[in-house]
Amino acid sequence: MSDLISVAKLAGVSRATAARAFSNPELLRQETLHKVMTASRQLGFRPNRIAQQLRNQSTQIIGVVIPTLSNPVFAEQLQAMENAAKRHGYSLLVATTDYQPAQESEVIESMLRQRVDGLILTVADADNNAVLDALQREATPVVLLNNQPQRLPIPAICVDNFRAMYDATCHLQRLGHRHIGMIAGPMWQSDRARLRYQGYCQAMRAQGLTALPVIEMPKHTQSSFSTLQLYLRGSNALTALLCSNDLLALNTIGSLMRAGYRVPQQVSIVGFDGIDLGQQLFPALCSIIQPCEAFGRRAIESLIALLSGQPFSPGPVTHHFRAGESVGSPPTEQDCVLLL
Repeated sequence: MSDLISVAKLAGVSRATAARAFSNPELLRQETLHKVMTASRQLGFRPNRIAQQLRNQSTQIIGVVIPTLSNPVFAEQLQAMENAAKRHGYSLLVATTDYQPAQESEVIESMLRQRVDGLILTVADADNNAVLDALQREATPVVLLNNQPQRLPIPAICVDNFRAMYDATCHLQRLGHRHIGMIAGPMWQSDRARLRYQGYCQAMRAQGLTALPVIEMPKHTQSSFSTLQLYLRGSNALTALLCSNDLLALNTIGSLMRAGYRVPQQVSIVGFDGIDLGQQLFPALCSIIQPCEAFGRRAIESLIALLSGQPFSPGPVTHHFRAGESVGSPPTEQDCVLLL
């Protein structure tokens, strides 16, 4: 079996230099690093990571907890986190929770037992979360991703959810919409959705319009036409719908069109996330864009800063508005007759 001394001898370097090639490769000249790595491959040598971790009191592993991988938002963020972590010499330990607080507790406890160096979390409700309260008493650094905590002093990477939905509502109002509603999944599972709903309500009140109760769907990414159709009838029928995420918006468009409604001629739809899929379908989805790749990269860099003892106090990330074919002016009475 090969060992580090054999690698050093074959590469023509000292044992300390060979060890540094695996622990701090950035400290070596490229020529020296290449010699060591070539020798290790020839001899089939692999460094003992467990021994290194015991010596350094560091696993070089970051725990990442997200609700699901079925939503492209989380998948894109995870890809960016993995790339950024590799550049800093870290690996990721990833788990999903399906928006369930009980699962959050289990997976976070499991990661702490595996001695992850830090945690990046997207939780259901940052301000009513027993696990986050408990983590305040732990030495393990934590960064929240997508959450916007109002109570706990935890560093967070997010857009201003309230402002983003406020802006989207104002956009619909400028087009002439007065009967606007908001769709979301189970509200108790998403503090982001609650903040977005507050932004919608404030924008409606600012124009003297009625803010309706949120139209709550059984799942975060699945729309129910049987629930929606109650809001699409009569003199106060909704002419525009704000959705708490893009997958829900796309599902809503499909539900409406299968039921014979035309988007945006009868109902305008706005999403939230800015996933690429929204631009590839017809009608192209109008959406609030969250910079997913920047989110993931910034989450890793923020956690690395905390691990290095550097002060870190992020502010909200800027959101953008993407116009799309799913939004138009509200139908006139004559339009409604022609469309029916």
